[in-house]
Amino acid sequence: MLDPKLLRNDLENVVAQLARKGLHFDVTSYQALETKRRSLQLETESLQNKRKDGSKAVGLLMKDGKKPEAEELKTEIAEIGVQLGAIEAEFQTVQGALNQLLMETPNLPDASVPDGFDENDNVELSLVGEKPSFGFSVRDHIEIGELFGGLDFDRAAQLSGSRFVTIHGEFARLHRALVQYMLDMHTEQHGYLETYVPLLVDGPILEGTGQLPKFKDDLFRIAPDDGGGRERYLIPTAEVPLTNLVRDSIIDLAKLPLQYVAHTPCFRAEAGSYGRDVRGMFRQHQFDKVELVWITHPDHSWEALESLRGHAESVLSGLGLHFRVVNLCGGDLGFSAAKTYDLEVWLPGQNQFREISSCSNCMDFQSRRMQARFRNEQGKPELVHTLNGSGVAIGRCLIAVVENYQNEDGSITVPEVLRPYIKTDRLTP
Repeated sequence: MLDPKLLRNDLENVVAQLARKGLHFDVTSYQALETKRRSLQLETESLQNKRKDGSKAVGLLMKDGKKPEAEELKTEIAEIGVQLGAIEAEFQTVQGALNQLLMETPNLPDASVPDGFDENDNVELSLVGEKPSFGFSVRDHIEIGELFGGLDFDRAAQLSGSRFVTIHGEFARLHRALVQYMLDMHTEQHGYLETYVPLLVDGPILEGTGQLPKFKDDLFRIAPDDGGGRERYLIPTAEVPLTNLVRDSIIDLAKLPLQYVAHTPCFRAEAGSYGRDVRGMFRQHQFDKVELVWITHPDHSWEALESLRGHAESVLSGLGLHFRVVNLCGGDLGFSAAKTYDLEVWLPGQNQFREISSCSNCMDFQSRRMQARFRNEQGKPELVHTLNGSGVAIGRCLIAVVENYQNEDGSITVPEVLRPYIKTDRLTP
């Protein structure tokens, strides 16, 4: 959530920055609410002072033996109390509307974020590795999966509908190996704490990281059969429970930064992706991901973003995959992000780069919603900065491996770093 002081003190700049994200901020509605809030606050303070002064006067009148005057003043004070109650109720309504407006307003883009409307305006920062060359007609992951009997979209559709897959045999083995490879790398080389998290979370938890209330249609909701009880949501990413581990807490300065890694299934309704990536397993309702989360001191979050990006890059470099790094433009930034690097891996079957990891600095946007703080050098509570990134998406990484390491005979050469997990150097249909 944006700092309300920013809107009050620098509204013009906030509106301009939000426009870089493609958002037209409703200035008229905001100013009307804010004007009403200030008016009610001043009225409340005036009445509170009157009541306080009146109470003192009652005491003096009683001391002087002027009971009738004191009783009359008591009646006036009671009337002030009634007025206060009505004004405070109206204030809460107005404040609630302001909070709702803020909850639906995205984070501001950092100055280093390029201008632009969509992915076509993202800026390429680097190319890593070499594009593979093949002396034969390349297959995409769907064709390779058919050779192995490793990907079954039809059976999954019978079980759950479209955008699901069942993974079998060597492909399931490869999927598991990728998970273990990434977890081992991030815990042993990069210093993350491996964490197991719930897959179902309450609504306020998703509000904390910014998925609610604005993106409810992208979530899978689990409601009790009787219509009562506790409503929960399937997590769209492990970022949600990992980041909320510091919710409503004050962290010791000496413990920062915190670095968490988790492997989880992720669940997304993909409400806004109708007609996109309908073939294959690139865009699924259920997929696995290894997620990285940082909780940092505000002074170190930009340095942390570069480290986070490097950790995600090391996964792809270790696998010998060709990829590029792009700086997302304002119009392509996520709701909570102030800046995002996307890693896009080369997929020969699609003949293009596709996103496999997003690494974002959210600054204090999420921590303000969660009230996640640390005690600074002066001993005062201060909001932490939060960062998250995929380290990386397992299904998309599987696609990249089988397409980039395919052989003419249909076999797949196993990347060297995965051989200790798979116990072979080649997968054969």
